[in-house]
Amino acid sequence: MGAVPLRKLPPGLWRGLALAAAVAYPWLVNDYWVDVMNFCGIYMLLGLSLNIIVGYAGLFNLGHAAFYAVGAYTTAILSTRFGIPSLWLLPVSALAAAAFAYVISRPIIHLRGDYLCVVTIGFGEIVRIALINNPGGLTGGVNGIIGVPRPDLGLFTVRSVDQYYYFILFFIVLFVWGMGRLERSRIGRAWTCIREDETAAEAMGIDTASLKLLAFVLGAAGAGLAGNIYATKMTLVAPEGFNFWESCVMFCIVVLGGTGSIPGVIVASLGMAALPELFREFARARMLVFGLAMVLMMIFRPQGLWPSAHWRRQVKRESGVTPMPSAGSPAQ
Repeated sequence: MGAVPLRKLPPGLWRGLALAAAVAYPWLVNDYWVDVMNFCGIYMLLGLSLNIIVGYAGLFNLGHAAFYAVGAYTTAILSTRFGIPSLWLLPVSALAAAAFAYVISRPIIHLRGDYLCVVTIGFGEIVRIALINNPGGLTGGVNGIIGVPRPDLGLFTVRSVDQYYYFILFFIVLFVWGMGRLERSRIGRAWTCIREDETAAEAMGIDTASLKLLAFVLGAAGAGLAGNIYATKMTLVAPEGFNFWESCVMFCIVVLGGTGSIPGVIVASLGMAALPELFREFARARMLVFGLAMVLMMIFRPQGLWPSAHWRRQVKRESGVTPMPSAGSPAQ
């Protein structure tokens, strides 16, 4: 009996092996690389949240750092000024970012393509400049806010790099589980229709405006939660941590990993956050290498490092391997 090809192994087995490797990781490396993986984990959360907007709904958003900043500063202001435990502020930060996304997205949700992209860049810069200008003396200006308390879980306070690693890993697993359910839901299939052909989706009776707005709100909520984790890990927040470059990194994670692909986002996050640490001696040429990698990926592998299941099914249909689905099935 021959060996089973790797691609034929059950997806559940791969997920279990990946989770086991993630749990064992801190026992195999030193604290420095655990801390590097902590930052990778935060980027995974940001990439997964942006994947809802870009990957599922097909909306160009290059201002995702604004939602990230709202979550981080909500945690920093409420915890330092009012003494609210940072762990309690996890849902508050997510809701604050979601509410902010609703307010700014509602007037622009009808825009498409490059126009939406440019507007989101503008909103991201507006938020960053507002933080620098220190409105009402709340944000601390250029210096930011220091002294953000660590998460208190009752039995202990999350302080060490190992504790933060498992703290972040818990939310990554939660995100992956939730997004998997969302992708297979009626809303997820409607987002796929909007991404592929918005005009056809409208003709099928899909409320495209409301669903696009929902994608922005849910994606922003995930970024706000990641902002809370970032603020408590660093114990400080400053405007320079939420600049346009951060939004570009998040967008590239989604595109390079594979638009709409959860495993792709995870793989790309590892590459974007860990590889610069491996090649620190070439830091001056990092932007050149990064740009060249982007160009080569777009030419030779536009589907991303780990294409989504939808892309693979579409390729099979076009090649005649599987029959076309019945009419109207994506919106059911």
